[in-house]
Amino acid sequence: MDYYIGWDVGGWNCDRNPNSRDAIAILDADGALTGRRVWRGNLRQSINDAPDAQTWIAALFALCGASPPAPGVAMILAIDTPLGFSDEFRHLLAGEAVEAIGDDFSRNPYLYRQTEIELAKRGRQPLSPLKDMIGSQAAKGIHVLSRFGLESIACGVWRNETANLTAIEAYPGPSKHSPTLRVMQAGIPGWAALQGDCQDAITCALLGQMFDQQRNLLFEPLPTVSPAEGWIWVPNDALEPSPGP
Repeated sequence: MDYYIGWDVGGWNCDRNPNSRDAIAILDADGALTGRRVWRGNLRQSINDAPDAQTWIAALFALCGASPPAPGVAMILAIDTPLGFSDEFRHLLAGEAVEAIGDDFSRNPYLYRQTEIELAKRGRQPLSPLKDMIGSQAAKGIHVLSRFGLESIACGVWRNETANLTAIEAYPGPSKHSPTLRVMQAGIPGWAALQGDCQDAITCALLGQMFDQQRNLLFEPLPTVSPAEGWIWVPNDALEPSPGP
């Protein structure tokens, strides 16, 4: 790949929230920041204005103070927001309820996808778009996949061949537990002084780089996971051993 783009997703109207906004970071093939800055703001207008994926990606480069990528270059977009809902929740919307809901909220099949349940088993409880009120961010991320023609090609991987763009769902939260990611973050100039959204965007881009260059270091989708639910890509060394089923 030529570029790794990290997107920490803010809500649709995050320009009204100074504490949580969209942030974009772009790394080159060697993991160095591209452009003059990590951009932070609201991407809503750029999403609405772009007619296709190539135009939107060029807009992201411009926001980061970088020249637009040459036609045909390969890119990974690593997105920090849920890019799917559980099969059970989607069935519920269609009028098909599950038989019973247990007492353990972390395994509630309406609130959490299997990827989130598996991470919780390993000591890393992700946010739920339903329980934790990040549905605005989730809808924004899923909207981008649909609007810009990114189609599921494998569990947790979306692709637009024309734009040579691959998208994955990343999770910066466990990064403080990952020695591998900490080393990569330390190589970013001024890392410690960056605002939190900007750090998360860079971490997403680094996870995109790991997905491309060292995927064996990431927790892979289990064979039982529904591709429609998606998958959160996190480093294996950020997780605790699973206690079992």
